[in-house]
Amino acid sequence: MNFFKYQGTGNDFVMIDNRTEGFDAKNLALITRLCERRFGIGADGLILLENHDVFDFQMVYFNSDGSQSMCGNGGRCAVQFAHDVGLIKKETTFLAIDGEHDAFIKDGLVHLKMIDVSVIEDNGDHYYMSTGSPQYVRFVHDLEHYYVEVEGRKVRYNQRFKEQGTNVNFVEKKGETLYVRTYERGVEDETYSCGTGVTASAIAASLKENMHSPVPINTLGGNLSVSFKTNENSFTDIFLIGPAVKVFAGVVEIN
Repeated sequence: MNFFKYQGTGNDFVMIDNRTEGFDAKNLALITRLCERRFGIGADGLILLENHDVFDFQMVYFNSDGSQSMCGNGGRCAVQFAHDVGLIKKETTFLAIDGEHDAFIKDGLVHLKMIDVSVIEDNGDHYYMSTGSPQYVRFVHDLEHYYVEVEGRKVRYNQRFKEQGTNVNFVEKKGETLYVRTYERGVEDETYSCGTGVTASAIAASLKENMHSPVPINTLGGNLSVSFKTNENSFTDIFLIGPAVKVFAGVVEIN
């Protein structure tokens, strides 16, 4: 089977052009094996590019453990992949697990429109919301030396979240830049970047730190930005903006 490897600020994905439906999306054991870093290709997730009757394409996203969710960086990589295989030009509308998304490519960056966010919990020591996948956001000090995996796992597996899971974002504002590190459900580890997570972090920073759109964000894997319109606690026209890069192409045995 032919595959491609893409990364968006260090969030990496196995990309498969499945418009001929040759890949069995029900084979979760195969998906987890392909994402395994020692015995497979290695990735945070696997993305299928599929045909759709209404939209330009459908993105089917799997975390490395075989579970499904919306992935912001994966969405940006899917847009770049669709462009690279000649399916789209500079603009697109596609379908993901959380619904319809608009996107466009400009100056080497993929601009992905995220879902509107209006239900936001302010729980004092953290915010909680969905940006296509559930997000917990906590502001901390000295993020560089913070125990993200340990503290993230505590939240992800606490009484509230252990069944459904949540991404856990730890955030620190330095000057006019937001620094974000994320423990991702489905990967069950810290990743270099999480698109839905930095989107939630930017929204939380707008509420807590009065940061204005666009919010510049630094992750372990590189720089992103999030733009939005806001009216009190309602956020619309949210765009996740950053690079999406093809790393390599190859052939893998799937028997």
